[in-house]
Amino acid sequence: MTTYTGSCHCGNIAFEAEGDLTGAMACNCSICSRKGSLLWFVPRDKLRLSANRDVGTYTFNKHVIKHHFCRTCGMHPYAEANDPKGNAMAAINIRCLEGIDLKSIPVKEFDGRAI
Repeated sequence: MTTYTGSCHCGNIAFEAEGDLTGAMACNCSICSRKGSLLWFVPRDKLRLSANRDVGTYTFNKHVIKHHFCRTCGMHPYAEANDPKGNAMAAINIRCLEGIDLKSIPVKEFDGRAI
């Protein structure tokens, strides 16, 4: 398992996420398609916030996913929700991770518009 560091653009939200980054998801729902996020899912306890200032939270539709964003720079580094089995999960926007080669990460398309 690897520990990755990430943040929003201005650093008001900073974090570490632990796991195996073997792929990401590109969702075409109304919010993800506009944000351009590439999502990597980890158990919520594998996400540790080291800076958590000026964080906004946005929910929509069924209001079950908490989309967190920085109120200063506008970046959306992560979201939180429960998976279908009830486990607390974090969706990390891998575009906010440091030191990774985005081209080397396989991306699966997800039809979020159909939900």
